[in-house]
Amino acid sequence: MRDLLDEGKDVKILCVGRKGRDVLKREYAGKIVHTFEGLGRKRLDFGDALQVSQYILDMVERREFDVCTVLYNQFKSVIAQLPTSHQLVPFAVHAAEEKETGPKALYEFEPSEETILEALLPRNLSVQIYRALLDSAAGEQAARMTAMDNATRNAGEMINKLTLRYNRARQAYITKELIEIISGAEAVKR
Repeated sequence: MRDLLDEGKDVKILCVGRKGRDVLKREYAGKIVHTFEGLGRKRLDFGDALQVSQYILDMVERREFDVCTVLYNQFKSVIAQLPTSHQLVPFAVHAAEEKETGPKALYEFEPSEETILEALLPRNLSVQIYRALLDSAAGEQAARMTAMDNATRNAGEMINKLTLRYNRARQAYITKELIEIISGAEAVKR
């Protein structure tokens, strides 16, 4: 973000979630244009991604930006999430390698190519956002699971230490009582 601002670009931030907004608010409060809160609170579903993508599509129609990039944690494993950026708008088409051998097939589109793209590109945007939301949610759950596992392990270690301390104190008390009884019996004997 700093690099974009240093280049003189106008940056707008669309936050999904309260925590991300709170972190960005400290330094870039004026750049945050909207925050989606409560998405996936009960369960993350495709409707959450549709809300975000519709907001982005409305901004595209109003020509409020040139490039839209989503930043999220890509889930790799329970202990590894990779910070990732993925350009959503404009949609980048990676040209497939064409083989020079053989004739090329002719395709006829019905309805027209434009009509198909008008229907598919917004859905693709929604799917890309849904993927980012799922990856971030998986990473969050993995972090919670790891934290709970560490807390359980630490509690077990603490219980073992306290049990050992309690047993030593109880043994010392029993030993003290026995010494007092033996000393009293020796005193009575004499």
